[in-house]
Amino acid sequence: MTIDLFTALVTFAFVTVITPGPNNLMLMASGANFGFRRTVPHMLGIGMGFPSMVFLVGLGVMQVFDLWPLSYTVLKVASVAYLLYLAWKIANAAPPKDATAEGRPLTFVQSAAFQWVNPKAWSMALSAITLYAAGRDVPSVLWVAGTYVLVSLISTTSWTVMGQQLRRLLKNPMRLRIFNWVMAVLLVATLIPVLWPA
Repeated sequence: MTIDLFTALVTFAFVTVITPGPNNLMLMASGANFGFRRTVPHMLGIGMGFPSMVFLVGLGVMQVFDLWPLSYTVLKVASVAYLLYLAWKIANAAPPKDATAEGRPLTFVQSAAFQWVNPKAWSMALSAITLYAAGRDVPSVLWVAGTYVLVSLISTTSWTVMGQQLRRLLKNPMRLRIFNWVMAVLLVATLIPVLWPA
């Protein structure tokens, strides 16, 4: 991979992971509700789960959709249902003092598995492989996946810290409830491009 292509890949990967989407909105909500330390497994699940997905997509997972087109519809329905469930959980999250006892953030495995039903993750993975590993050879696919490991560290940390900093402003239960409902609505809004593509 040339330095120019790698620079373009890093820029593309950074822009796609830092912009709002299901992962980032859930990290911000988790940071606000549970704090940074308790959100670390969620962060690591995204940071390792998405690059693993990119790698497997690059090695040919997309061929499943070509062979069984109905599988794409099933994935879409499952994605929408799971995102709606997560939005409901965010909207009804307990205040931080109660969250310690009652609620819990996503685990490493849950957040890694979530990548497979995250519409933005699918879009990013397909675009990255198409643009930067068109030959789908293992070294190129590894470059793309490895780049996402690095940029995910910046993104997951930034969004969690943002949520954690908001926690101070959200000590009032009413403000936290409003914040959680706004995050839930924004999470549902990320489905608009999936349900009504341009």
